Amino acid sequence: MAGNRLNSIDIDVGGTFTDFVLTLDGERTIAKAPTTPYDLSVCFMNAIEEGAAEAGLTLEELLPRIDVVRYSTTVAMNRLIERKGPRVGLITTEGHEDAVLIGRGAQWTDGTRLAERRNLAVQHKPEPLVPRRLIVGVKERVDSTGTVMRPLDEDDVRRKLRILMERGARAIVVSLLWSFMNPAHERRVREIIREEYKAFHIGYLPVVLSSQVVAKLGEYERTMTAVLDAYLQRAMQTELSSTWDKLREAGYRGSFLMIHNSGGSGEVFKTTASRTYNGGPVSGLMGSYHLAQSLGYHNVVAGDMGGTSFDIGLVVGDSVRNYEFRPIIDHWMVSITMLQTLSIGAGGGSIAWINPIGNQLNVGPRSAGSMPGPVCYDQGGTEPTVTDADVVLGYINPDTYYGGRMPLNRAKAERAIRERIAEPLGVPVEEAAALIRRIVDQNMASAIKREIHLRGYHPEDFILFAFGGAGPTHVSGYLGDLAKAVVFPSAPVFCALGSSIMDIVHVYETSKRMIFLESLTQKWTEDYETFNATVRQLMDQARQDLLAEGLPADGATFSLELDMLYGGQVNVKRMASSVLFLESEKDVISVYEDFEKEFSEAFSPLVVNKPGGVYLDNFVLKVTVPTPKPVLPESALEGEDAKAAITGSRQAYWPETRDWVETALYDADSLRPGNVIAGPAVVEAPLTTIVVPPGMRYSIDRYGLGVLESLAAPVSTHSQKIDAEALATAGGRAS
Repeated sequence: MAGNRLNSIDIDVGGTFTDFVLTLDGERTIAKAPTTPYDLSVCFMNAIEEGAAEAGLTLEELLPRIDVVRYSTTVAMNRLIERKGPRVGLITTEGHEDAVLIGRGAQWTDGTRLAERRNLAVQHKPEPLVPRRLIVGVKERVDSTGTVMRPLDEDDVRRKLRILMERGARAIVVSLLWSFMNPAHERRVREIIREEYKAFHIGYLPVVLSSQVVAKLGEYERTMTAVLDAYLQRAMQTELSSTWDKLREAGYRGSFLMIHNSGGSGEVFKTTASRTYNGGPVSGLMGSYHLAQSLGYHNVVAGDMGGTSFDIGLVVGDSVRNYEFRPIIDHWMVSITMLQTLSIGAGGGSIAWINPIGNQLNVGPRSAGSMPGPVCYDQGGTEPTVTDADVVLGYINPDTYYGGRMPLNRAKAERAIRERIAEPLGVPVEEAAALIRRIVDQNMASAIKREIHLRGYHPEDFILFAFGGAGPTHVSGYLGDLAKAVVFPSAPVFCALGSSIMDIVHVYETSKRMIFLESLTQKWTEDYETFNATVRQLMDQARQDLLAEGLPADGATFSLELDMLYGGQVNVKRMASSVLFLESEKDVISVYEDFEKEFSEAFSPLVVNKPGGVYLDNFVLKVTVPTPKPVLPESALEGEDAKAAITGSRQAYWPETRDWVETALYDADSLRPGNVIAGPAVVEAPLTTIVVPPGMRYSIDRYGLGVLESLAAPVSTHSQKIDAEALATAGGRAS
């Protein structure tokens, strides 16, 4: 570590590309590599090699200088989608064997898209990860206070265990009633499993205890979280062990952290599979949060358009503390704390297709991925995608895509759109390509608008951060009612950049029901010791983990969040407590006032029900180890004239005029603070392209960031003549 600067590598594996950010001695280097879905450790190492080369170093020269590697991965998501996990056996309390099959509420709609939920006639419950024949109940019982009501029958455990093994179980989940209050029975069941089945007899047998995965109320959610971890553990260990071995062989000796969907991170081999789900979008959201603070923006939409999906997160009032109300992984409700993000199937690789019912054009949610990828990749793809449409419209230069390392085949893209889209619709190929682009843009704009409105805000109060490889190319189409969009130089690798500036955050949770305010007497709780003992227990666990990971416990900060609700209501609100411990009635009232304020903002002051009493359900402790944050350098504005950045021109089709227009091309790296470009124009960066349509302007602010917004008075396309003198200076190159 140089001074207090942390040398780090941050990698985010996406569906199409793997993004890389190197922070070395205060300088940043970015790179990308195609994702290799057959083995993610391959693209992981390829990305590091690409980045090392960009920095002028070999892999062996770079890695010994790195203090920490952070990794957000789609391993869990991919394996879950493919249903390639082992047979999982579930041991629960006798009489509760069917709890996970019954589910909770309308389980058949969990994890489905809006269009699917509308068609109720075809909805059905998901195929269970643990079939009924692999679920057994054992004789035992612990009550809600942790008191043993019925001792564990160990002979019964051994009989039931043999049944599971004979039926082919190769991973075991133990989830007993109220085990988070008293985990003794679960721990003893694990000991019995290890006694009965040695590793040298049957090989590695994962045993997951629900009380260790998440110590919270909610039998179904807690059990499903443990089931998912058991189902995905082997695949993750195989993938991550391979990645770790390659890093060590190349000379790396630092920490290896996984990004968590809680906004934190943890040591790779102590991270459960469910914690890694959706880690990439959360990295982008956390990066947006830190940069919004630096730029002075209070309300921000983080919009990440990659190759496979479009991910949305909100920074509201300088905070990202919005959690999923009903956290769902795939089709199952879980009990972990997940930051609220939304993903839809809209990316550069989203496939355009004609629905035979009504001959209607649809885009997504299926994606061409990285292999074979869009048709223009010339890797065997046959179905037209959004990227193919961008190439056909003239927005993307086929010769400079991916820094010139992946030349695109425009002719094949045009043929695919003509045969599969244009001819069935009876329109010219350029109009078909424009329709593909418009549909995917409208899908993203609608998702943003819906997300903002559902949280009770107004779109015009938000700024859009547009990132992802395809984000700057499409931001003009999905900006919608938002005031303006900010485009970052590191937009193509923004999620990896986000993880590089994230603090190291660990989250610890436990359920503890307390009466905070009595309903009839309106008497505040005086049970300070139960409250404080619970917080101290979580803090002790946090300190132990920090020491085990080699992190400075002395420099860590602790913050407390509480799940609270009013009596007679079902709405639970997680709020930030202003105190860690209760020492007096003043502290109790302070916590309540924090709760009332946040509850009122979330649900309306009209439903505040203080006379009904107040209850505390869960404790959530966050321990934060701060990471040095970059300071955005400010530069003096150099004037609006951007002629010096013009590199040539190219024919591009603009739906606003329904015609091909000779369009100016600008080099993004040559633009200076203060420069202003009026559309139509195309700004080309090494790893992305910014499209500026007629009626919009693109400017560079004092931080070197791009700002896209509508012109106050849109200028006619026909008056947007390309400066002949500037083109001559640029060599008059036509792409």
